[in-house]
Amino acid sequence: MTQDKHWIVPPLITPEADAALGKFPVILRQILFNRGFASDAEARAYLNAKPDFNTDPFQMTGMRAAVDRIQFAIQNNEPIAIYGDYDVDGVTATALLVQSLQILEADVRGYIPNRFEEGYGLNNNALDELKANGVKLVISVDCGIRSPREAQHAKEIDLDLIISDHHHPAEGDLPPALAVINPKQPGDVYPDKDLAGVGIAYKIAEALYLERKEKYSLDFLLDLVALGTVADLAPLVGENRILVRKGLRQMRQTTRQGLFSLAGVSDIPLAKVNAGNIGFSLGPRLNAAGRLKEALASFELLTTKDVFRAGELAQQLDMQNRERQRITRDMQVKAEEIALNGNEENFILFAADESFNSGVVGLAASRLTEKYYLPSVVAAQGAEETRGSCRSIPEFHITDALDLCADLLVRHGGHAAAAGFTVKNENIPLLVERLKSIAKEKLSGQDLRPTLMADMEVSLTQIRPDLIQLLSYLEPTGYGNRDAAFVARNAKVKSSRTVGSDGKHIKLVLEDDNKYTHDCIGFRLGEWAKKMPPRVDVLFTYEVNEYNGRVGYQLNLKDMKAA
Repeated sequence: MTQDKHWIVPPLITPEADAALGKFPVILRQILFNRGFASDAEARAYLNAKPDFNTDPFQMTGMRAAVDRIQFAIQNNEPIAIYGDYDVDGVTATALLVQSLQILEADVRGYIPNRFEEGYGLNNNALDELKANGVKLVISVDCGIRSPREAQHAKEIDLDLIISDHHHPAEGDLPPALAVINPKQPGDVYPDKDLAGVGIAYKIAEALYLERKEKYSLDFLLDLVALGTVADLAPLVGENRILVRKGLRQMRQTTRQGLFSLAGVSDIPLAKVNAGNIGFSLGPRLNAAGRLKEALASFELLTTKDVFRAGELAQQLDMQNRERQRITRDMQVKAEEIALNGNEENFILFAADESFNSGVVGLAASRLTEKYYLPSVVAAQGAEETRGSCRSIPEFHITDALDLCADLLVRHGGHAAAAGFTVKNENIPLLVERLKSIAKEKLSGQDLRPTLMADMEVSLTQIRPDLIQLLSYLEPTGYGNRDAAFVARNAKVKSSRTVGSDGKHIKLVLEDDNKYTHDCIGFRLGEWAKKMPPRVDVLFTYEVNEYNGRVGYQLNLKDMKAA
């Protein structure tokens, strides 16, 4: 049976906040209050996605030095390389800086390392190769903050390096680069610390254009910012929310050939694209290339002007994504067998194997964490070294745990919920032992259950199509700015049936007290069909359901319990 989940419904809005937000409809007032907006002005700034802080890019440490050096390179026609990561954030950041510099007539090229041959981040061989090809300036995007040795190497071969990254710097020294741009570095006064790699690349472009007093708008780059920010699970609050909202608007009217083609193979109507479409459809396809082969196809797709080439690349990414899904399914089954073998009390799941594809280990780890609500590590074992990917739960900061194992690791990095590492094979048994002991110490005695947040309890009679318009003001929703969710109790089940392969999902019709019926879909809740009670409590989001040209409304069930 699906795991028992803990539902949290926050306290009712205070009378003071209720009065202050009096101009908004009742349901919206509670939703705004839950998100920390208790005055009319704050609420309007949030709903209109307006910044309440100064977003001048020159507040970032290192931006002045970086812009001066890039200007010098452009004026002297020096070759520049943008060195990105192979995930969507890195690929979009690379495309963004390449395109914005091309408009300024720079001699610029993109470089994205091969995950399987070069691994993550800067590497000395690539820097040597770029230097041999005449490159004078390398700008890293979405990587580099934990590459002090490589930054030192760039210095030794007389290659200027600007590092731009959004990952947490290691304790102690920053890499010895010409400039380091990362709002998370100590002493940086930029007010928003949550920008994705592509968001920081955008701020570099913004600083350059401000400096040169270029008259045209950078809006044409915002579709890339939206793609990378949402796909990288950067929280959709603060400046990210503003950039993504504008970016979605840009995507709906894009002239980017590759985006048309990608939306085509993904069955996404671009005119109505939202953050969910990026997270579930466009992002995974762009990621598929870097996971199975190399990410250059995604980079080319986002920058090509050739209609036929864009179509070809989009088809290729779609096929690679299907293959990636198949590999992930098979790997998850095997990883589960390995991790649960021995059946001792688990506080962390660990599975390493020679057959695992290192491009997909993170996805398999995600599935395990989702299924068992435990931190998970899945690793691809090589001849001498093993590369692992970790996913975690809110109760366990996975990068802190890896920091406590740093003496056993070749390298590691990440954030609270996700991380990666490389370890020499002989250190694996010790690493597993230490991680298990750290996890046991942190997690034993805790009530480990997934938590679902709702905004308020409602009667189903309050759920009507006009609510959709109100909820649209919360967009873009996703990580850090969740969809509004509701709990309805004691709803009458009129009918139910399973749908999807193996009956994994369920469709219900619920009836409210006014005899009005509500269509519902419950993904991965198919097991309920075997023992459907006559009345249920449901936790759900409310959405438009378009199918074969017909528009309806449905409750998307996140969980249900017998009433």
